[in-house]
Amino acid sequence: MKEINEKLGLKQVINASGKMTALGVSKVSDEVAAMQKMAGQSFFIMDELMVASGAYVAELLQVEDAQITSSASAGIVLSVAALIGQGAFKHVYQPYCPGVTDVREVVVPKGHNVDYGAPVELMIAQGGGVVREAGYANVCTADHVRAAITDKTVAILYVKSHHTVQKSMLSVAEAVVVAREYGVPLIVDAAAEEDLFAYTRAGADLVIYSGGKALEGPSSGLVIGKKTYIDWIRLQNKGMGRAMKIGKENVLGLVAAIEAYLSDGPEDGASMQTRLAPFVAELDAIDGLTAEMVRDAAGRDIYRARVTVDAELTIDALAVIRAQQSGNPAIFTRDYQANNGIIEYDIRAVDEAEMSTIIARLCEIMAEQ
Repeated sequence: MKEINEKLGLKQVINASGKMTALGVSKVSDEVAAMQKMAGQSFFIMDELMVASGAYVAELLQVEDAQITSSASAGIVLSVAALIGQGAFKHVYQPYCPGVTDVREVVVPKGHNVDYGAPVELMIAQGGGVVREAGYANVCTADHVRAAITDKTVAILYVKSHHTVQKSMLSVAEAVVVAREYGVPLIVDAAAEEDLFAYTRAGADLVIYSGGKALEGPSSGLVIGKKTYIDWIRLQNKGMGRAMKIGKENVLGLVAAIEAYLSDGPEDGASMQTRLAPFVAELDAIDGLTAEMVRDAAGRDIYRARVTVDAELTIDALAVIRAQQSGNPAIFTRDYQANNGIIEYDIRAVDEAEMSTIIARLCEIMAEQ
């Protein structure tokens, strides 16, 4: 690791931010890496591999079918395109042509139209869709979604993420009821979610996951759900999906990651709390900082260290964040509430030695004050 960093002039990174695309998402296990190596040194008929891997994953996840994609974002794009085109070959070649179909509106709760690293509405537009927002930034009910549905509605997109507004939003189950009432497919973007069964069992037609986040697989995405819709998604690989194709190494790497995930599962909240306790105590002992343990705002079984920078200091949270990132190793954290003086440390990919490095660096930064 150090050798390649030196060769390319790269900093080492301590990832206390979580499973974030900007940092390469996750570390893969030896088993996943071995599968990627085997795949990279082999040949496959790629069309067969995509169908067979999808069928195998679908059996594991007890759904009709699945399609492995290059990312969760690609999953959104291809799902929207598939539902617009409905398997029409002409649409594959002319996905944005008004004459092919004018049924393109995707209803999205306003509080779900977020920037997760790229705008949700841009992914919908790449698939040929037009966003129709339902409700308001602070509230969206089932009736708001009903009011947004027209004869041009092709799908409802529900984004399950910590990025979205959490209060006063309809649930996935409520969205399913509306989708069934109007005969409109429901897509759930569950990119970083850890439950691979809940949303299809709740009645969602398509569910999208990131392969590299909770699953700790390689860069990849996964769409599961109704077979007809998955067939339409697969057809899009002859068109716009060509620019989003995934290699054989990552297809089979994700299959191995899913197998391991179903067997072993992610680190649970209890384990995180045990590892966090001494870390939080050390953070809290640093002059100018107050630390506590908090649960994930979106309700997942994830616990983090939350640090509040004393407002009386000449340094604020943003300056602390910049100082952490400027070192080598560069320390990255969750910075969504930095404007409120808050920094969060996600330890899922952080070991004890790295925690000690974080403490030492924070002591240096705060001592300068």
